[in-house]
Amino acid sequence: MKKWLKPLLTSACAAGLLLNGLAHAEIKEHTLRFAFQNVKEHPQGQGAQKFADLVKEKSGGKMTVRLFPGGVLGGDLQTVSALQGSTLDLTVLNSGILAAQVPEFALLDFPFLFNNTKEAQAVIDGQVGQELAKRLESKGLINLGYWDLGFRNLTNSKTPVTKWEDMAGLKVRVIQSPIYLETFKALGANPVPMPFPEVYTGLEQKTVDGQENPFTVIKGSKFNEVQKYLSVTQHIYNPQSFVIGAKSWGKLNSDEQAVITEAAKEATAYQRQITAAAQDAAYSELSVEMQANSISPAEMDRFRDKVKPVIAQFSKDLDPALVKAMYESVEAVRASN
Repeated sequence: MKKWLKPLLTSACAAGLLLNGLAHAEIKEHTLRFAFQNVKEHPQGQGAQKFADLVKEKSGGKMTVRLFPGGVLGGDLQTVSALQGSTLDLTVLNSGILAAQVPEFALLDFPFLFNNTKEAQAVIDGQVGQELAKRLESKGLINLGYWDLGFRNLTNSKTPVTKWEDMAGLKVRVIQSPIYLETFKALGANPVPMPFPEVYTGLEQKTVDGQENPFTVIKGSKFNEVQKYLSVTQHIYNPQSFVIGAKSWGKLNSDEQAVITEAAKEATAYQRQITAAAQDAAYSELSVEMQANSISPAEMDRFRDKVKPVIAQFSKDLDPALVKAMYESVEAVRASN
């Protein structure tokens, strides 16, 4: 056989096997409902759209993902309940919120835990993230991947925050998670748990003085319209969990599940890639539209010291092996730099 012919035939055979596999794939018509809190232009929304496009492509147009952005179907807790009941199919949300389902998800919301994205991804892509995903299955939720939301920062309408004492008495909207409540109490603020769709109105009507979110969320949700001060506290980093309800998953056959799995993997890589650039762009705009300030390294150390009791409080109720594995993952990244 001529040398040039062998690789050609090999490629042709591989293509034939692929086409044969697609031809025999059992894919039926499905419409999956995907609800999330941010606007469709946000990296969260862009990731969701990428996933929807990939599912359509990989299923030959038979499977459709319908997007419901901006919290139009309710807050995160409502959405999770809807996934468990199969009235919704998919969502992506801050992983820490899932502590209501699996307490160990609170690990990912330990304040001032991560210095950068690399550290966070070492945890969620490694042993810790895999174990959390496994434990979620018993709660009627299947993890499809971990997305990035970025570091959370503080805005308010009253004062610049350059040290933790500046937070005294501030009414700050936080997500509906115990560790957020305790973190902001420790820093002297008055935390107010509130579903995300209610935040803009709460800020506008002065029900709360401030809120905390990544730059892209602040900009995308137009909180800068009703907030004056932006303080770069970077107090919590938000990996996000991309999940499908177990009941919805169980309605799909193996070929259809493969479409979802592959689309989720590609959409996760895409969403992570666009998040970092979007954060930089959002901050550039916000720093012009708001009065922005950074926190000095010395004051950041004081913030960390102030919340140590919160970390100790939550750590004692969690699986010590996972707590240990998380810190080891972070230290391994730092040691490699």
